[in-house]
Amino acid sequence: MGGRGSLRIMNITASKLYNYIQCPHRVWRDVYGPQDEKQDEENAFLQLIWERGVLHEKEIIESIGEYKDVSEGTYDERIAETKKAMDEGVELIYQGVIKYDYMVGIPDLIKKDGVEYIPIDIKSGRGYGDFSENGEEKLKKHYAAQLCLYTDILKQLGYASENKGIIIDGHEEHAEYDLDLTLGKRDTRTYWQYYEEIKAEVSRLLSDEVQNVPALGSVCKMCIWYTSCKKWCYGQDDLTKLFYLGRSKRDALNDVFGIMTTRQMSEMDIESILVTRKLEKDKLKGMQLGEKTITQIHKRAQVLNIDQKPVFYESIIFPKTDIELYLDIENDPMQGIVYLHGIYEKIGDEEKFVSFVAETNDEEGEKKAFKELWEYLRSFEGKSHAVYYYSSHEKSTYKAMGNLYPDVITSEEVEEYFKQDHIIDLYYDAIFSKTDWPLPSYSLKAIATYLGFNWRDETPSGALSIQWYNEYCETQNEKILQRILDYNEDDCKASMVVKQNLEKMSKENT
Repeated sequence: MGGRGSLRIMNITASKLYNYIQCPHRVWRDVYGPQDEKQDEENAFLQLIWERGVLHEKEIIESIGEYKDVSEGTYDERIAETKKAMDEGVELIYQGVIKYDYMVGIPDLIKKDGVEYIPIDIKSGRGYGDFSENGEEKLKKHYAAQLCLYTDILKQLGYASENKGIIIDGHEEHAEYDLDLTLGKRDTRTYWQYYEEIKAEVSRLLSDEVQNVPALGSVCKMCIWYTSCKKWCYGQDDLTKLFYLGRSKRDALNDVFGIMTTRQMSEMDIESILVTRKLEKDKLKGMQLGEKTITQIHKRAQVLNIDQKPVFYESIIFPKTDIELYLDIENDPMQGIVYLHGIYEKIGDEEKFVSFVAETNDEEGEKKAFKELWEYLRSFEGKSHAVYYYSSHEKSTYKAMGNLYPDVITSEEVEEYFKQDHIIDLYYDAIFSKTDWPLPSYSLKAIATYLGFNWRDETPSGALSIQWYNEYCETQNEKILQRILDYNEDDCKASMVVKQNLEKMSKENT
């Protein structure tokens, strides 16, 4: 990945900032990567997100009253038309194009704010992210960065002076973005400072002044470069092949310890690594590479390269019960709806799949399925039974639903339900806390596949299930619904396979 000089200058756009935030390597690879390795096929789930965004934008635009439409014409014509509209004091401009030097932006709306202008973007997701340490709603970094770019251009052109913007979200709420707020207590940079840092880095990557390399992560599977980057990481025996080791830890291990591969990590003496860590502690601030973490990384490298099989650190003992229930849900985070609760029921030698489907993608359909699920679960109270699920998704989702539908079950009741000893999280209570595997991911699909389980669908994924559900709601095609149910049933059965194998392997290995 040698340099090509710094003469080549490309425009910085909102999409490039977004791509950098998602994956710092994506920006470089889009321009200089092996283009023949880019996936051509369109990701159906991303297409669904885009279509929803377009539909949501259309609904918002139809409701806002009068505006100047600058969505047609050539690129240069739209730049000139946008400038002319702002010079004339037009109150609201739709799809205007603004440009200054190598920065280009196309905000959904540019709104007159006193004598200046403010950018507005329309998003189908929530306007804010999670809550901050103070209990206030945090700005979303990628939304903020895009608004910063638009504001930066408007300021340079003389149409704005304040660092602010607006997001109109999926619920048509107007989220005001003060871009001079800090990212948090630990990270005291403002969103504007954060934007300026990533803008400078994106500029260097686009000009090939600097290069970076791939890393395997949770967002990779949705990317057109997934296969290409995975090939590179495996070819280089990159450290991100190890579970729970991302780009920042990998880079620190490369730079500070000189450890470049999983094989090298597995063969090094852990004591010498820990001594180096103490000597170089100033360089590792904020990297979350404490003694426990480094020891864990070292052990996982050994599991991958030396043991080459699962390792059990503690015995895993599950309750002996007459009834076992394996729970898995399907939800669409963009619509904010849980559309399926599936349970694989094992009573003695009898097994069957039970499902509760939201037949309509609205609150009425969601609540009905949620109510039926809890009636089903409550029918086992007082009986010898255990409920198994994989990771905290079900628990956190049901707590949120408890706030929405407290007449079905309250959030507090959900919390108490999941505290019971016979309600078991296979991931946190067993896989994550008591084992290690020669795998880069400890997801249900990765573990169950390693153990020999196969899904009936050739390309099983939660994203595809969301796509199928949307198709079912539009067409009421029962074959599509059955495909969703089959996929969810296989997820539930996969949990059962994991549980049974953990029980057996624990006895053999501890």
